[in-house]
Amino acid sequence: MNYNKAEFEHAYGVLSQLPDSNAPEIAFAGRSNVGKSSLLNKLFNRKQLARVSSVPGKTVTINFYNVDNIKFVDLPGYGYAKISKQELKRFSDLMEGYFKTDRNITLVVQLIDMRHPLTKDDEGMINFMTEMNIPFIIVMTKADKLKKKAYEERLALSKQELAFAGNVPVVPFSAVTGQGINGIKNYIEKAISDAGGL
Repeated sequence: MNYNKAEFEHAYGVLSQLPDSNAPEIAFAGRSNVGKSSLLNKLFNRKQLARVSSVPGKTVTINFYNVDNIKFVDLPGYGYAKISKQELKRFSDLMEGYFKTDRNITLVVQLIDMRHPLTKDDEGMINFMTEMNIPFIIVMTKADKLKKKAYEERLALSKQELAFAGNVPVVPFSAVTGQGINGIKNYIEKAISDAGGL
């Protein structure tokens, strides 16, 4: 798969706008400001592609990118501190609708900030994917922000915190150094291959 060929396709703000799911979809989920744009830009080897469609925290959209007819789906970040009840309902409908409308979800890349313990929102998302039998991996973002001792401590604690998720792959990642990017690509490509998409 040539990630350099990535193209932004469209941003969708309501469930009824979503296109038919006729290709494998790799979805990216996580809290607001966890680093989804940085990860996508690192994957695509581009600086600003994943910033095309929205102002973080203000526009809640599902953004689609195309790479060799594989769809990369940037889900809206959850956990906004300031969001109206109307926007919160639209966000919930959009997220739940995406996962429950029989889409071709091949893998979810669940992002968690390595510097902090799991939040209730993170736990809820992981439990939801487990209950729905959706394949996922955990990517621990901002690994470069921790010094060696703190890094090792957080990595060990994270594995304890994620024990409830079973034997889920955990990949520490840094958008600055590129740590973990090849491992993430390997998991993505294996998931697509297992689904018959490559």
